[in-house]
Amino acid sequence: MSEQDWLAERFESDRARLRAVAHRMLGSSAEAEDAVQETWIRLSRSDVGAVENLSNWLTTVVARVSLNMLQARKTRREDLVETADADGTDGRADPEGEALLADSVGVAMLVVLDRLTPAERLAFVLHDMFAVPFAEIANIVDRSPAATRQLASRARRRVQRSRPDGPDGPETDDADTSQVTKSDLVRAFLDASRRGDFESLLATLDPDIVVRADQPAVQMGAAVTTRGTGPMTVEPEIRGADAVGRAFTGLSWAPRLALIEGVAGLAWAPGDEPRVAFRFTFDDGRITAIDIQADLSGLDIALC
Repeated sequence: MSEQDWLAERFESDRARLRAVAHRMLGSSAEAEDAVQETWIRLSRSDVGAVENLSNWLTTVVARVSLNMLQARKTRREDLVETADADGTDGRADPEGEALLADSVGVAMLVVLDRLTPAERLAFVLHDMFAVPFAEIANIVDRSPAATRQLASRARRRVQRSRPDGPDGPETDDADTSQVTKSDLVRAFLDASRRGDFESLLATLDPDIVVRADQPAVQMGAAVTTRGTGPMTVEPEIRGADAVGRAFTGLSWAPRLALIEGVAGLAWAPGDEPRVAFRFTFDDGRITAIDIQADLSGLDIALC
């Protein structure tokens, strides 16, 4: 295999995640594809032999490209507003792609993201949605890590104020998410995981999701989930939507839908005998936590 073929193969393995980053940065499917294509062009022209983590390098590049596109868009804001006044649209060329983004991010968040400065938007998206360290984001926005943290914090406050369960709205809790919605979320999560659809999987996850596994589950992890022909190690804890999405995307696994303590979840049940429970926690239409338990003592599990 030539070096260019190897680069193309590596790039394709990261394409879905890169598109997800660009999509959330730009709010446009067409622009996201442009950003990803520009990232490939830069990769194909670069000497990455000394790059230790190519995925991180690609994330940095697509973020820089998206930031440049956002800044260019801001300079055209008046033209975009005039277009909206003239034809009743917001001047973007891909309403279907924006509808998909609205589904995955939330309409209120999409509106607020569009009001953030390019630097605020990049800091919030990369850190809160993809768990990129502030030190790496600082290099992209040309600011100190402390100043970058402030950018993300300011953006986070504005996003939270826009949500129904934020400081200015009524409080909600897990009970507000109906059992039907919970079951739909679990099904969507499982389906996206099996299909290897990173973006669809990410859409089911809260940015701050935490996955925890008890010690028995960690020890028997290779028997529970396999990726292709090889085993996948079950980690004691995984944090952040990007890391969780990576862990569960493309798994070849066969859990059963189940009610665990009366709440929608998954169970690994060879021969209809539950061996491992995947307990889900929900809030505001997203999965906020998954507890993987192989110690089923006292658990009420009803397979569906």
